[in-house]
Amino acid sequence: MSKFFSMLERRAQQEPEKIAMVGETESLTYSELIHRVDKLADWLKAHNIGRAGLWGENSIAWVIADLAAYKAKITLVPLPRFFSNKQLEHVIAESQLTCLLVCGDIDKIVPTENREFTPVENIFCDYLVTPGDTKPLNNIRKITFTSGTTGTPKGVCLNEDTLEKVVQALAERIYSAPGAELEINRHFTLLPLSTLLENIAGIYVPLCLGKQIVVLAGSTIGLTGSSQLSLPTLLQKLHQYQPNSLIMLPQILLGCVVAVSKGFPLPASLKFVAVGGARTPPRLLTQARAAGMPVYEGYGLSECASVVSLNAPLSNKLGSVGKTLGHVSVKIEEGVIKVRGNTFSGYLGQPAYEEDVWLDTGDMGYVDEDGFLFITGRKKNLLITGFGRNISPEWIESELALSTNIAQSCVVGDAQAFCSAIIVPASNDVSAQGIAKNISVINESLPDYARIKKFVLAKEPFSTSNQLLTDNGRLRRDAIISAFSTSITNIYSDEPHADDAGVVYDIL
Repeated sequence: MSKFFSMLERRAQQEPEKIAMVGETESLTYSELIHRVDKLADWLKAHNIGRAGLWGENSIAWVIADLAAYKAKITLVPLPRFFSNKQLEHVIAESQLTCLLVCGDIDKIVPTENREFTPVENIFCDYLVTPGDTKPLNNIRKITFTSGTTGTPKGVCLNEDTLEKVVQALAERIYSAPGAELEINRHFTLLPLSTLLENIAGIYVPLCLGKQIVVLAGSTIGLTGSSQLSLPTLLQKLHQYQPNSLIMLPQILLGCVVAVSKGFPLPASLKFVAVGGARTPPRLLTQARAAGMPVYEGYGLSECASVVSLNAPLSNKLGSVGKTLGHVSVKIEEGVIKVRGNTFSGYLGQPAYEEDVWLDTGDMGYVDEDGFLFITGRKKNLLITGFGRNISPEWIESELALSTNIAQSCVVGDAQAFCSAIIVPASNDVSAQGIAKNISVINESLPDYARIKKFVLAKEPFSTSNQLLTDNGRLRRDAIISAFSTSITNIYSDEPHADDAGVVYDIL
């Protein structure tokens, strides 16, 4: 039996009546959780299911299905609800899935009449082909698909040892501060559970420590897709459930900071708010701290089973992404971050990744004299201006994100004399003049070579549906540059083309 399940079952034996999970309509004790997980795991083994997809909204049923697959030692492929149909079809075909574990009464991915009830309520098995034996993939417990910067998702294969190392390391980092074991008792799952970070840090870590998890559907808490957020709904749910910990993306953190500044506080119960997924401006972290939010920035990637480094109460430095976790090593080569010690088993369909080699993350950064890791941007996104200045666009975009008038931005200017941006306004009521004033203020905090001189307004947000955003909220820069190629030409042309390209605005 795995170390994780040994700890989980020990919790159930020691405190059988302790509440493990709270959902929309029911709560489960640790003993009830183990009972349902065992029942489904036995069913999976009896039906010779060695590989399956997992489809559903955040729910208690989703967690049970995930844990049962883990215990049955099958290869599980969580399917993100925000993937396009084309992406989902690719994942199913690439993973050679013959069946899906479906949680709750939701739309089927692939039309099939071959649905079988499992012994656990609200969990079904949809066979995509004729039922038969399916073998797990080479000791791989989980394949997490990330679309990265291209439209085709790529499967990251993770074995049991890799997953459990990061669980143990996160437990030690988050709960090592004096009193943390007592204060951080309830975690609220905010991100989709198909997201590896929430799956591991929001489910596995709290459960192995005997904590309580609140698991609600995204639509219930105001979060749908990969980037749509109803802040009033989220705040209402946070006050209702009074959690001690959350995992946030920078854009959600910004919304919370704005809400607090307008007199809508977060619950005082919060003790640990992890933020990651993209670069977080130090000024935003400072504002969050001033608003009373216990925020701690971290860094990771799927190829390392999510988290690589994390700030924590006993070890925190603003602007950094913390010190590396105890199970990994980091080195910097020519400005690029490389990681060793807990890397993946390889991409699905490609040769296995060799153990104990340095993984090139593609991220640029440095480690300071105190051992804190700092991220400066992506190597492939580096802009080199016509004057030879190296600029990370993420740095400028993170500053622009602090404007309440700007929802999204993509900075361009490679081989050009100055930087410009494609801007998505925060609402239809925001004027170009208002955005220009915001950018002018932000420019004052930037060196002259990094200042935005011109911009165009996008007619719709960057999203997964229009293929301009990855599943984890990162820009698909090549796709954006292609989509706005005429607008960008107009920005840097003395004689703009007479067509329907976006209007170019100057920063005075």
